[in-house]
Amino acid sequence: MYNPRIFFISIFSICLALLSFGLYLEHFQKSLEACPLCIFQRIAYILIGLIALIGATHNPKDLFLVIYKFLIIITAITGALIAGRQVWLQHLPPELVPECGPGLDYMLNVFPLSDAIKMILTGSGECAEVKWRFIGFSIAEWSLIMFIGITVATTLSIYVYKKNSV
Repeated sequence: MYNPRIFFISIFSICLALLSFGLYLEHFQKSLEACPLCIFQRIAYILIGLIALIGATHNPKDLFLVIYKFLIIITAITGALIAGRQVWLQHLPPELVPECGPGLDYMLNVFPLSDAIKMILTGSGECAEVKWRFIGFSIAEWSLIMFIGITVATTLSIYVYKKNSV
């Protein structure tokens, strides 16, 4: 029997583990400071985790279950687009990589929010640097894989729930 609460707790746990590992890499590995695109990916994981936690607490049925899962899917697709942008930047030839821009704090304090977000999502040279790999994949590539996995798992869980409830 399908239990939505277990699904939401699993998604929350995955997001918590990914965020914890990201913080571990940032604070305990030398020279692994998060770039602006990495920070936006973390925000997406936080939002997915919060939606999943609310879903696990609420333990919804039918319409609200689909709404929570739809919100997770939209947020995961947004995160995948951000991670995909960073992967694209990382695979550009060195001469085509954009120059490093101002820091995230500076952009948010000096520019209007819409301009700052546009500049952040455009990416810069610091977002193209690959300072850590695991099994040949960069952090951005692993993040893209995880966002796609969350999207696929959540989409499939909607169909599994619909099939079991008929």
